[in-house]
Amino acid sequence: MNHLIAFFQSGGVFMYFILFILALGTAIVLDRWLMLVKSGVNGARLWGDVSGHLDGGRVEAARDLLAQGRSPLHHVLHSGVDAMARAADREDVENAVEESMMEIMPRLEARLHYLPTLANVATLVGLLGTIMGLIKAFTSVAVADPSQKAALLSQGISTAMNTTAFGLITAIPLMLLYSALHARTNVLVDTLDRFSFKLINRLSAMHRAGG
Repeated sequence: MNHLIAFFQSGGVFMYFILFILALGTAIVLDRWLMLVKSGVNGARLWGDVSGHLDGGRVEAARDLLAQGRSPLHHVLHSGVDAMARAADREDVENAVEESMMEIMPRLEARLHYLPTLANVATLVGLLGTIMGLIKAFTSVAVADPSQKAALLSQGISTAMNTTAFGLITAIPLMLLYSALHARTNVLVDTLDRFSFKLINRLSAMHRAGG
């Protein structure tokens, strides 16, 4: 712990900027992770229940079932089934599903795009801190005793590199977490698209069957 404290303190004021970026990025990661956890649902099981009601002509029952859920998939399917119960027209259902998707997409992707920016800023702030530290080190060496120049220069360079190291320590996990969250979000979006198309196709099949 003492080594970590000394490492942080020796980096100077730029370490606090990077620490703020780390805290902000961590807050965004936790927020997006909690959103994905709350949005998780067994799409195949839910669709099985909904399609069972639709096959039996129980559109109201399907709508009531979907109204009980809070996930994005519940919301999208509920919009489509609600439009189906009111109009039973393919175009109306498509419009309702598309409108629901347009409402949900910004919420799924909110603040996620900040993570790569924060990672890049952390790296740049670390480099800036290193450059400022090197300038300070060379300035000190210029007026130092010749016998101490080598020691002062090596110590100054070592201290200046701490900000770059901390910047990379912050940036690398943020980029990896962004990739993981982005991939998980894309899977969720693909799930919404897949089952919304299933709903629209089911409506077409019901029309062809005279339902």
